[in-house]
Amino acid sequence: MRKLFYVSVFFLVACSTKQVTTGNVNTDGTITGNGKLFATLYQQRAAEYRALCFQAFNIARYRVDEYKSLSSKPKAIVTDIDETVLDNSKYEAGRALQGKEYDPQTWNEWTAMGIADTLPGAVTFLKYAASKGITIFYVTNRDQKERTGTMKNLQRYNLPNADEAHLITRQNVSSKETRRQSINSTHEIMLFLGDNLADFSALFDKKSVDERLKNTNFSASDFGNRFIVLPNPVYGDWETSLYNYNYKLTRIQKDSIIRKEVKAN
Repeated sequence: MRKLFYVSVFFLVACSTKQVTTGNVNTDGTITGNGKLFATLYQQRAAEYRALCFQAFNIARYRVDEYKSLSSKPKAIVTDIDETVLDNSKYEAGRALQGKEYDPQTWNEWTAMGIADTLPGAVTFLKYAASKGITIFYVTNRDQKERTGTMKNLQRYNLPNADEAHLITRQNVSSKETRRQSINSTHEIMLFLGDNLADFSALFDKKSVDERLKNTNFSASDFGNRFIVLPNPVYGDWETSLYNYNYKLTRIQKDSIIRKEVKAN
């Protein structure tokens, strides 16, 4: 009887640590595995997520309407693309259902198709801004080789300034500061739109969790004014800063860090 008990315990432990497949869902039970799927579901199906997007773009419209010019330079808005204009949740969901995470090859295949949907309110706002004579610059950390698919996707929705001159991809570094400064040299930037704080300021480039929180407090008056933040619970520097930007960690290692960092009673 005792032997049977130990065999049963061993079987239960083994089952709890191996990958479990149910239908087309393949998960290893980690927070990053199941969590990505749960967060993506929120992005796709929560009315609250949709409301947050509308709220952000409504505020952006108010800022455009009340803006007082500071110079004679032409006015511009600088916006990120992913999870700011384009919704990539189908890609994220597909990876999560396979028990897999982001990888460059499948991401490039996704962006090449140019079929991502848009965030609620994004198209309406950008077209409204353009109708006021404001130039839109799309500053993204997509690679240059993703340019064709990205342009195809933006033009799919007839977005303003979706052309070679206004789509600015990543070159050698992920920081957007140099690209922002280049635009600022020719245009007066009214607003920045993004889902990641590094979309707004170099204060947030590759900073630790504590530094990001500190610099957010420092920049508090900019949010809802110059900086319009879109919600993204699925990925971003909020997550990778937890791992000290170590992109080689396994899921189990990430899981351990998350359990250590999360606050509970």
